[in-house]
Amino acid sequence: MHIKFGNHIKVGRLVKYFVLSDFFLLSGWGFIDPVFSVFIVERVAGGTLAVVGIAAGIYWILRSALEIPIANYLDKTPGEHDDFMALIGGLFLVGISAIAMCWVTQVWELYAVHAVHAVAFALYFASWPTIFSRHLDKDRIALDWTLDSTAAGIGAGITGVIGGIIAERFGFTFIFVMAGLLAFVAAFILLTMPDLILPKPTIPNPTDINDKTPGNAVA
Repeated sequence: MHIKFGNHIKVGRLVKYFVLSDFFLLSGWGFIDPVFSVFIVERVAGGTLAVVGIAAGIYWILRSALEIPIANYLDKTPGEHDDFMALIGGLFLVGISAIAMCWVTQVWELYAVHAVHAVAFALYFASWPTIFSRHLDKDRIALDWTLDSTAAGIGAGITGVIGGIIAERFGFTFIFVMAGLLAFVAAFILLTMPDLILPKPTIPNPTDINDKTPGNAVA
């Protein structure tokens, strides 16, 4: 099944759903990125620019350290069930880590949430491309990848522009909750389409089951 984008662009259903999921996820984090350092300096006790850098380092180093072993495990495990579970689990952890920022007031809490954030995105970025690349449309590989990059960029750009305005008007809690909810929306989109990824259970043909009735057995 193909979905049309405009008059000349058609993509498969799985590609469309994955692009939408990425759009919502990265749009949510677009709210946070422009104001995150301000949040740390203003709202976290002991928060300094050095703390901002350490938090970023924890995220990138831990995420990078985890992605290869996760990807290696997913490659060694047959089928896509494990990939799909890692993807959904990662998205839910992303949402939880975003909403957990609402209660961060201490530096150690910030580092802990950033560690969870790193695990979440390690699961996501090890599994999302794995499934997406297996289901790319034939002869439209560049288009499929570009659609995702474009959609994610537009979403993050729009929310990045308005993120600072929203934080100024409604506070940091609002943008963290919005980012978490959009991550859950991304997970829900993928949960509506497991039939495209996971094999359907096979129902045995009744004619293939041996008849174990006694029949004409002699008493």
